[in-house]
Amino acid sequence: MLGRAALRGALAGLAGTAAMTLSEKIEQQVTHRPDSYVPGRTLTALTTGRRLPERARPPVRNHLMHWGTGALVGALRGVWSATGLRGWRASAWHTSVRLATDQTLENATGVGSPPWTWSRQDRIVDVGGKAVYSFVTGAVADLLVPLAPDRRASDGAAHHARDLWR
Repeated sequence: MLGRAALRGALAGLAGTAAMTLSEKIEQQVTHRPDSYVPGRTLTALTTGRRLPERARPPVRNHLMHWGTGALVGALRGVWSATGLRGWRASAWHTSVRLATDQTLENATGVGSPPWTWSRQDRIVDVGGKAVYSFVTGAVADLLVPLAPDRRASDGAAHHARDLWR
């Protein structure tokens, strides 16, 4: 059951990644912020042990890391949905998991820098994008993943994601 929940959560994570990507593209139209290749440089550092220069733009690895991380962290959200961690509160907590995952990998490889060294705009953009990801991922996961039988209400009433988002 948890394996199916993780798989459905990974699909939800891909939906969340698509929403985050779209929101970032809209934001970039307004702010004129360039694309970030930190995910691709992070994946390169994780898989090869070498750091690419900051000017490097590895597009294939960028997409692999961006979408792969979205699916992986989405799998966790699917398991949360199955075990009763649902709704907007779970999605708010999930935002911190997504942020922590990215920051841990980026800073452990030396590719990223701690958020407190970023500009205020960069922090807002990053947290905002990860919140879009987590809330879309959570909404989709809560719809796709049934609550585990042992987590259902004792009176036998079915739990529906739409009720939990109120």
